Amino acid sequence: MSDQSIDPALYPAALNNKLERFYGTLDGLSFPEVEVFDSAASGFRMRAEFRIWHEDGVAHYAMNRPGEKRPYVISEFPIAGQLIGELMTPLLASINASTTLSRKLFSLEFLTTLSGEALITLIYHRPVDEQWQLAAKALEAEHSIMVIGRSRKQKTVLTRDYVTECLTVDGVQYHYQQIESGFTQPNAKVNEKMLSWASGCCKSIDDVASGDLVELYCGNGNFTAVLAQHFKSVLATEISKISVRSAQTNFALNDVNNVTVVRMSSEEFTQALNGERPFRRLKDIDLNSYGFSTIFVDPPRAGLDEGTLQLAQRFDNILYISCNPETLRANLDSLTETHDIVRSAIFDQFPWTHHLESGVLLKRRTL
Repeated sequence: MSDQSIDPALYPAALNNKLERFYGTLDGLSFPEVEVFDSAASGFRMRAEFRIWHEDGVAHYAMNRPGEKRPYVISEFPIAGQLIGELMTPLLASINASTTLSRKLFSLEFLTTLSGEALITLIYHRPVDEQWQLAAKALEAEHSIMVIGRSRKQKTVLTRDYVTECLTVDGVQYHYQQIESGFTQPNAKVNEKMLSWASGCCKSIDDVASGDLVELYCGNGNFTAVLAQHFKSVLATEISKISVRSAQTNFALNDVNNVTVVRMSSEEFTQALNGERPFRRLKDIDLNSYGFSTIFVDPPRAGLDEGTLQLAQRFDNILYISCNPETLRANLDSLTETHDIVRSAIFDQFPWTHHLESGVLLKRRTL
């Protein structure tokens, strides 16, 4: 990607095209006007992964075009956040100045935050040794960054393997541990908008103050930490051990004390709620003590499976964040048999691509 590949003047039209496609995807359903949350046209991405291409003894940032094996060299990455943009050139110069750092380096990853932290992962086709650690520590000091070295079956952490992000949602600051190998929303400013919209949806539910929330696919607690304020209790599920630990850390960082996280899949939770079989992971949790009024789901691109769809329909309110409009539509065909869509929105997490995040709030239809 070169700086000529992005023309900010074209962004409104590109976003409008996404909106029109979203309306087309939901055609035939009854839903309110879609709320649109845009992104900055450039400088929005807090994570970036680059291949390192060695040519004439010099390491370069490189990327691959779809279908092409040979990468192309880049010197700039316009969609990268400000800190990544500031670090790219001097960081690579320092790596090239050190054979210890540059030798057999084949990939470099940035993880940055709005709060000014940067974690750099250097990935090698060779083991990283004590000599590498000394050079990497000097790199940390020179650029005020944190560095991790990776190679086959090896991970060397010099300072720590996470950053701490600070997001502002409706005037309140939330702090999040973001693990190097874990999933985080790449567009922090649009993430703030998503969190605000989801919080507003929960606040608007009439009976929310007297109900509990169940959340599937909670990840590192990105949404949970914000939504928990609207409910008496929250039971959240997540399959990844790393994400569960990070979520628990984030609830402590934000003084959220009404959330219980259970490591289980949505299918397993459905079985547990239906009483189909016991789970040792739930031995200290009485599901019958909860008065669930709302379910929040943020599924992978495949959407909700049939069992989870049936589970969701048991709740009065369904808040659904989607990363795939096609599977959202397929799920809505089932959910709208029992519920009405009362709010809808799109969030442009990934400008200049076809990817689109969206959200809907559904309420049980009354006779």
